[in-house]
Order: sequence, then C-alpha cells, then structure tokens
Amino acid sequence: MPDFGGDPETHVLPYTDEVRLKTDHLYAKVSGFIPEFEWRLHAPFIAAINDLKHERNAVTHNYMTPEIYHCVGDFAGDSLQLAKEAQRTDADVIVQAGVHFMAETSKILCPEKTVLIPDLRAGCSLAASITGADVRLLKQKYPGAPVITYVNSTADVKAETDICCTSSNAVEVVEYAAKEWDSDIVLFLPDQFLARNVAAMTDVKIITWAGACEVHERFTAQDIREMREGTPGVIVLAHPECPPDVLAEADFAGSTSGIINYVKDKQPKNVVLLTECSMSDNVAAENPNVNFVRPCNLCPHMKRITLPKILTALQTMEHKVEIDADIIEKARGAIERMIALPLTRQSMYTHERAPEVMAVEARV
Repeated sequence: MPDFGGDPETHVLPYTDEVRLKTDHLYAKVSGFIPEFEWRLHAPFIAAINDLKHERNAVTHNYMTPEIYHCVGDFAGDSLQLAKEAQRTDADVIVQAGVHFMAETSKILCPEKTVLIPDLRAGCSLAASITGADVRLLKQKYPGAPVITYVNSTADVKAETDICCTSSNAVEVVEYAAKEWDSDIVLFLPDQFLARNVAAMTDVKIITWAGACEVHERFTAQDIREMREGTPGVIVLAHPECPPDVLAEADFAGSTSGIINYVKDKQPKNVVLLTECSMSDNVAAENPNVNFVRPCNLCPHMKRITLPKILTALQTMEHKVEIDADIIEKARGAIERMIALPLTRQSMYTHERAPEVMAVEARV
C-alpha cells in the first residue's frame, strides 16, 4: 500500500486488473453519474480505501459525491444518523467523510474513539455563524428561555444548549422544551430559516439567530416557478433550511430523510430536490425510474473531502478531532436529551399561517 506525502490531491494511483476486479461491482451503482474515464481515476483510491477499512471505519454524509457516498462509506445518512452509527460501531477509529461539526458530533457521542476528518478546512457556514460566547450572551438577554440548537453546530455551541434538534424533529423539540422549561419562548439556533419554518407550525414563540446554510439560502421562489415552466408537472421537494417563501412554493418540505422517503415511496415521474446537488445524485442512484431535475447548489465545504484525502487519513491517522472533556460532557447531554425524546412524527413543513419569530439576532 503506497504511503503518500505532500498534497493528497496530486496523487495518482494506477488502474490495474486487480483494481478493476475489486471495484466493477461498485461502478454499477454510480455509472449514471461518473463517466468511465473519470472512474478509472477514482477506482484505485476506492480499492485502496476499502482494503484499509478492516482496520478502520468510514462514515459518509448524504451530501458527499457519489464515488464517496456509494463506494467507500460503511454507513451513510444525515448528520445525526452518522453520529449514531459511529456510536454503535465496534471500530476504534472513525473517518468522518463530512464537515467538521459532524466529526465533532461523532466525537461527543463516542469520546473513547479516534475520530478523523480528512480535511480540517471542511467547515460549515451555518455552524460558523455562532459561537458559544454568543449563546451565553443570548441566555443573559433571555433568562429562563430554553436553548434549542440545530445539530448543524459546533461543539462549544452545543455545550451551551439545553437540547439539540434535527430538521426531522424540530417542531416536537420546540414544543417539548417550552413545556419542560415552562417557558412561552425558546431560543432556536442558529438557522434563521429553519426557525421561521418551525414557527409556522407551532404556537411557541421563537427567538432565532441570523445564521443560514449558504447552499439552501440561495434557492428562491422564482427558481421554483422557472423549474415548473421548464418541466411541467415536476414535483418540488425542499429542505427546511431554505427560506419560507421557497417552502410555500414547494410540493413537499421536509428533512433529508423525509425527502428521501418521499421519492422512495411516491416515485414521482419528475422531481427536483432543493438541497445540495450531490444528494440528488445519490437519491437518483437508488431510484432509477425517477427523473431528477438538478438545480446545482454545491457545498464547497463538503467538497473538500475527496477520495485521496480519505485514503491519506486512513494511512496517517490525521486529522484527529480533539474536544475538551468538559465541552464533551455538556454537549453530550444536549444531544442525548434529543435522542431520548420519542419522535412521533416527521416534521413536514407547511405555511398555513404566518410564522411568528420574535427576533432575528444579528448580534448580541
């Protein structure tokens, strides 16, 4: 097994008969998205990564490119599902093929394991929009209001949190927190659009933060109208990190898992997913009878994670995710409170009434 130095992105491995035998069955999964000439560049890294995985482990996010998502991940899913799978695995080492807050969440839930991220620069615009210090100031400004934090956040923010949420259970978490902490308002951080979309589905008053995902915030209601003109009858599915006017124009709005299940169950003739474009590729690979119209908003942070960097992480055991023990303890409590809360329904975001958000905090 070659051990590289320098920039992993400059590395090239030969495409041999041995590599072909090890990877042909995987190419069948992604041949609709990756041309053969490009596959010959990917396949040697896929073979090398999979050869190493008996010693290690790898988990991959829905937004990763198909050659990673379908060909090297032991587990795949959304941010929280990856952390849960990392917690369950017997492996001592986990390579997180996703952005930094996901790797942190895996480390929080299983601090005894070594968690690696292939590129330390793989961040998140939403997670970077707020700090633990910001949350502490907000708590001073709104004493007694429970703090609900989206899992797409950093460890130090989770450590200042009462309970975390996902886009799947956000409405239930808001209503639970208001009741449990006996408060008529909640702090819902850091995604302002998810907060507004949740507010349209509950009577709880929400205070939020001016954070946003740079992928989802770029979609507009006009984009949807143009898609419908270009492909009459197309079914539009939106993620709740999109602005409220986008969700109001969509046919269905729900979490990553909700969108995936909609396509799987409904099998629409033509569909568009208003989310990161690699997810469309990955869902399309599993639903060959559905035609996907693809507006392409790429996440530049996810795309920092590549096959050469995953291989290098497996070989060199870098880069290790390190979090202070006191941060882990506090943040873990917020995540575990969410996990312990039974999910009785998936949040399907509608806008039958105007959302009530008390404030969008640009700063404190």
